Amino acid sequence: MSQAETKKTTWGPREEHTLINHHLRRLDAPEKVTGRAKYTHDVHLPGMLYGRVLTSPHASAKVTNLDTSAAEAMPGVKAVVKLYSDEKGLKYEGDPVAAVAATSPELADDALRAIKVTYEKLPHVVTPKDALRKDAPEVYKGGGKGNLRQSGSRGDLDEIKGIMAKCDVRVEGEYSTPIMHHVCLETHGVVVDYRGGDTATVWASTQGTHSVPEDAQKALGLKNRNAVTVLVDYMGGGFGSKFGLMLPGEIACKLSLIAKAPIKMMFTRHDEFVAAGNRSGCSVKLKLGANKDGKLVAMQSEVVRLGGLEQGAFAGLPYVYNVENVYSTAAALHTHQDGSVAMRAPGHVQASFVMEAAVDEMAAKLNIDPLEFRKMNLKDTAYHRQLDKGAEVIGWNRRPKKAGETPLVGAFKSCKRGMGCAVGTWGGGGYASCVVDTFIHSDGSIATQVGTQDLGTGTRTYIAAILAEEFGLPMSAVEVRIGSSKYGMSVPSGGSTTTASLAPAVKESTTLAKRLFFEKVAPMLGVKPENLTAKGGKIFVQGQPDKSLTWKQACKVLGRDNIAAQGKWNAELQGDGLHGVHFAEVEVDTETGAVQVIKMVGVQDCGLPLNRTAVESQMNGAMIQAIGYALLETNIPDPVTGNMVNANMDDYKVPQAFEIPEMIPVIDDGDTRNVVIGMAEPAIIPGAGAIANAVFNATGVRIKSLPITPDKILRGLERLKRS
Repeated sequence: MSQAETKKTTWGPREEHTLINHHLRRLDAPEKVTGRAKYTHDVHLPGMLYGRVLTSPHASAKVTNLDTSAAEAMPGVKAVVKLYSDEKGLKYEGDPVAAVAATSPELADDALRAIKVTYEKLPHVVTPKDALRKDAPEVYKGGGKGNLRQSGSRGDLDEIKGIMAKCDVRVEGEYSTPIMHHVCLETHGVVVDYRGGDTATVWASTQGTHSVPEDAQKALGLKNRNAVTVLVDYMGGGFGSKFGLMLPGEIACKLSLIAKAPIKMMFTRHDEFVAAGNRSGCSVKLKLGANKDGKLVAMQSEVVRLGGLEQGAFAGLPYVYNVENVYSTAAALHTHQDGSVAMRAPGHVQASFVMEAAVDEMAAKLNIDPLEFRKMNLKDTAYHRQLDKGAEVIGWNRRPKKAGETPLVGAFKSCKRGMGCAVGTWGGGGYASCVVDTFIHSDGSIATQVGTQDLGTGTRTYIAAILAEEFGLPMSAVEVRIGSSKYGMSVPSGGSTTTASLAPAVKESTTLAKRLFFEKVAPMLGVKPENLTAKGGKIFVQGQPDKSLTWKQACKVLGRDNIAAQGKWNAELQGDGLHGVHFAEVEVDTETGAVQVIKMVGVQDCGLPLNRTAVESQMNGAMIQAIGYALLETNIPDPVTGNMVNANMDDYKVPQAFEIPEMIPVIDDGDTRNVVIGMAEPAIIPGAGAIANAVFNATGVRIKSLPITPDKILRGLERLKRS
């Protein structure tokens, strides 16, 4: 066995890194800011047709007549497919009925309007209240189970009741979070280039390059497993909602089979809101008991997940905190709404908000500093370190000691300020799936390739950094090839597993390539391969910097024998188990109820950061999304019509420039684990809880349902006055 196969791969000492664990400029930044980056939405092919889907305008219905003849007869309309089936019916606004493909988007829209559909509206439920009515129509018929389906329990109720009764202090409340949308800037969609024959190419806005080919192959009826090539050059956001071929891809394949032409099927913004999935909401009843010394003793909870047609997600209670005695139940409440799908840290965001509100209320009732109370009930000292750091950065000492008792500020002396904090946890570990190839050629070119997609998180950049650092080259001297299913296998980007799965394979591939390269170069310098070092664009003998070859001189040694090295996952180069905290400072106008977040601090660990700029960017993005979740975003269904009344970017409110506060991302370098861990998802978890707790600190009003809107603030202030 050669030296190249036996030496153990490690990341090496942190202080010796020249690129990773530093602030790096994104490789794709110039392409994105100049508009050269090519997204699926930007793909235009000769002879390409434009697909559109006709969706149900009703939450529950069946089709009694579907006439597509007028659409089929229209000039420029090349394909029409009926998607409705009596067996399935229509179970949500957005359920597909038919689809068309035409020579222009406008013609495709006209064709949809030409389709004649007669609907028989059926009873529906789109709100939790209506779904729980005794006479409510069942979303899923059969078994007489109604719409609330129990999914498990934990603990002994009688035992918990007895323990709870003995607690010195108790808090109790009902908490809720709304259904929230991903609002991907690039809507769901594909371009399917199939013109007949045995092969096809698919451009997909997807979180998993390799999750699409098999789906597309089956949808197109192709026999060869490798018949479909999937390309993901750039994609505009997914947040958990884009895996596999999905609905627009399936429809595009159907249309392409008929038209024998390329089909571009991108959801409209309305389609995106009603048919592309969402973050599930929740409704939770919770009791929490503690002793007067501040120790949490007992918890009782009833969790109802609100996932529309799906089960929804909730991480479970108690979340993060140590509570000795627990009783909990969980259930899913179904409604006639598009089913929930994964969204950045699914289930954890909901659980964190609920738990943090109760913990914060308990601290206030015990008159203990909320930060100290948290540390008393968090065994993992990583949280202690992060809470102390976040408190220092935001200036926790400025926080009002008693909720609502703060001087009025602002131009009209009508605003109160307050601070809050919250914690979150996640896994972030990887798994064995990635196959990475590195190539070195005699002309000095060097490249690493793997089929992974880059969601915008900076995958290209850290691959280049690992490769360039391994060979002592600038990042501009290396090439990164990603986004093709023809390259080596990669993991789909979900659960923050990409970095911990991919980076170790990249490191293995580049390390092996370097060892093989040194074996070729060493004879030219008259030393053994292990005595060589790559640095500053040169290959030189350790301890003898004058005895060296430039990079290109060394590569000429290869002649026709180019280097090709393949790397796979190395579990020792990755880890899991993440901790994070958020602090928020808010200003609440007591006359209008408006909440303005004026400062947020996020502290997050991730083992060894590969690109500190990207880590900080993920934390900033998470804080912005947390503001949306806490204050603005919610799916608003009309219980009478069953329609989402804010399925557009005017009425569905997301944070814009005015809502963005000062944001301070802090990488927790107290985490000395020398492994990589994915951190993009967990960075959002504590944000909404921190903001809600800051609102309470400022006003004394405890808002237990998101989003925190002015009407809820004003009603809470009025209740305080009356009490």
